[in-house]
Amino acid sequence: MLPKLTTPLAAALLAGFTASAQNVPPAATPFQMTGNIYLPNKLPATPERVASLQVPAGFTISKYAEGLDMPRMLAVASNGDAYVSNRVKGTITLLRDANKDGKVETMQQVAQKPHLHGLALKDGKLYIAAIREVYVADVKADGTLGELKILYKDLPDAGQHANRTLQFGPDGMLYLSVGSTCNACDEDNPESATLLQLKPDGSGRRVYAQGLRNTIGFDWHPTTKQLYGLDHGIDWLGDEDQMEEFNQIKDGGHYGWPSIIADGKHYPANKPKSGETYEQFDARTVRPLLTYKAHSAPLGMVFYRGQQFPQQFRQSAFVTMHGSWNRAQPSGYKIVRVKFNEQGQPQQFEDFITGWLVENDKSEFGRPCSIVEAPDGSLLVSDDDNGVIYRVAYGTPGKKAKKRG
Repeated sequence: MLPKLTTPLAAALLAGFTASAQNVPPAATPFQMTGNIYLPNKLPATPERVASLQVPAGFTISKYAEGLDMPRMLAVASNGDAYVSNRVKGTITLLRDANKDGKVETMQQVAQKPHLHGLALKDGKLYIAAIREVYVADVKADGTLGELKILYKDLPDAGQHANRTLQFGPDGMLYLSVGSTCNACDEDNPESATLLQLKPDGSGRRVYAQGLRNTIGFDWHPTTKQLYGLDHGIDWLGDEDQMEEFNQIKDGGHYGWPSIIADGKHYPANKPKSGETYEQFDARTVRPLLTYKAHSAPLGMVFYRGQQFPQQFRQSAFVTMHGSWNRAQPSGYKIVRVKFNEQGQPQQFEDFITGWLVENDKSEFGRPCSIVEAPDGSLLVSDDDNGVIYRVAYGTPGKKAKKRG
């Protein structure tokens, strides 16, 4: 017989002893990690396959440059010179279409440092993000670069998400996306899983927004000047979770990762680090305005500011969906448009260019990556899977793709 215990501590000990003796497990939250791995076969981007891409009526898509190995992020100068990074080789390549016929004649490597990736141009300087470093270099008259000078060399470690990206905002400040080190975890470094803001000279660095797992593509609406970005969802929650998030990114905003995901779901493996309940924490996080099919991997995003495209496409956001690897049926491998209403609010996603998935989704011949607007109003799109950069134009000569609509 157990002795009679009367103090609160003794009573608690007795309760624990009794539960242990009866082999009663603690209360558990039902949760199961799950997922699929499926990579379509890779095919070359032949002229016939490029011609099969489906675009809206009146648009054309053609190869702007090819043979680039793994072209990642793009930046375009006001004279039309384009710069493209290759993070694996750490190179920056200058692309020049001197005769303006929609096809590059000159490709010249102009820089090399480990892990160069994100690019941004301002006031005759090219800013480049690596994993832990941010560089700046003068752009010379011939398009080549001066010495790469270090602004920073102490950004957070890469972990799972090493692809830093840079953009200048309408306020003249430089914004730097730093992805999470993991799929889902409590980060030790407060700059991980954030968007940072800094001055062009490197001073004033601060966390602008947090709780962003991996927001590679972001841009400002041309009229409202509000900042939007697409955040990657958590993996291994099944084929349909976590949805990709289209967020309005606000100064001081927290976007929930890793505790609150998508449209308010609680992620049980990571309770709020603040000690709040899920409900308390969720009440002060920012929900996405739209969501998109899980695992599509949004990479590049740009608002259209030009005059070449028809009126209904202007001030839309164009997004590259790089393509899934961890779902049974692939998603992404396309370019989509985010439609905004006249009040400058996002309404819906719709397909813009499709067809890189072929043979009943068993094969692909392209994975769209970066997307930028050229000075003539066309869009340039990199494909880091096939070493191609595409040019998307409206009402201009070129190899016409299959029309949709």
